[in-house]
Amino acid sequence: MCLGIPGRVIALREDNPHLASVDILGEKQTINIGMIEEPLEPGDYVLIHVGFAMNKIDAAGARQALEGLQLMGNNDSEVDQWV
Repeated sequence: MCLGIPGRVIALREDNPHLASVDILGEKQTINIGMIEEPLEPGDYVLIHVGFAMNKIDAAGARQALEGLQLMGNNDSEVDQWV
């Protein structure tokens, strides 16, 4: 099992179909979405591991992943505002 961080897709990169810009608790990152077979759109959530989107998840899954991270020591109040 690997640790995954949820991110919300901001934009799909026009210059490379395998890259997307995502919001991870207010931080913008570029990740590789090439492993996701189903189409992604801005607003979708993905579970990220070492810069790669591993799964498309829903908002409830994103919240659950963030709550798990809080249990491991991240007590950031931004979690409730993000999902």
